[in-house]
Amino acid sequence: MFWRTILHSIISRFGPRLDHFEVARTNFVTLPTDQDILRHMNNGVYLSIMDVARFDMLHRNGVWKIFLARGWYPVVVAETISFRKSLTLGQRFTVESRILGFDEKAVYVEQRFVRPDAEGRPEIYAHGFIRGRFLKRTGGVVTIDELLEAIGVAPDNVTVPQWLLEWSDDVTMPATRAPAPSLWS
Repeated sequence: MFWRTILHSIISRFGPRLDHFEVARTNFVTLPTDQDILRHMNNGVYLSIMDVARFDMLHRNGVWKIFLARGWYPVVVAETISFRKSLTLGQRFTVESRILGFDEKAVYVEQRFVRPDAEGRPEIYAHGFIRGRFLKRTGGVVTIDELLEAIGVAPDNVTVPQWLLEWSDDVTMPATRAPAPSLWS
């Protein structure tokens, strides 16, 4: 994954520029190291590839440059993915990524793994969502107000679906300094 990340950081410099809230399309091919014992892409690899595709999106839409200038970096707080079809060795696929919107603390990103169907139309193989926050290298959390001041106000069509906000509430862990004992009932 390290080499794939480096490769895509170089490729993203030459890819088409995007608006901050435009869909980014990042192309991949399923490699031998992506396979599990059932000879399809391992479920954990999907999450890693989602990371690479998000970095490509952030490079191409100019947000990464803003983050670097301000000393900010993104972290994933929660993620979920659903699988529909398997990706197998050597298959080309595209990850479509877009910023869905914000709540009072985090940004939400939707990502789709797609391949052409029999008629050549994009068909979803897997569909994931992440909830992310931004941290300051000097310490502390980047607020959504600070983020929007830096990248601009989101268009009206950038909204987080209600079910995703509820999911986020349901899976939220305690703060890092709060107790979080591992107790099984």
